[in-house]
Amino acid sequence: MGGESKIARLTRRRKEAHAQLLATGSKVYEGFLAMEKAAFTAGALQKKDKELIAVGISVVKNCESCMQWHIEQASAAGATFEEIFEAIEVGIEMGGGPATVSARFALEVMDSLGWNAAERRRNLVEHR
Repeated sequence: MGGESKIARLTRRRKEAHAQLLATGSKVYEGFLAMEKAAFTAGALQKKDKELIAVGISVVKNCESCMQWHIEQASAAGATFEEIFEAIEVGIEMGGGPATVSARFALEVMDSLGWNAAERRRNLVEHR
């Protein structure tokens, strides 16, 4: 596991913790999972939009596992690189200086999905 990336380690640890909490039969954790399902179910806002909101909140909260999860979920729900990047930028604005540190990790997650953030942004700016 010495060569395991930070993102792979977060994924593995999240899955392990999830399995452990489920195995305990925790009613609180089961309630959390039900709340999460309800919160991200499409309603007036689509799942993609809710995931983008969660990306920005994750940056403000400096929750790396949350950033990874919600960036991946936003992407799976159809969010584009540009939409996720702007959600990160909203998080930076709402969180101020400390959120810029969190945003660095969010960009690592985007890179792990094959989106080189710096290169993509340069290309967008050049083509505007």
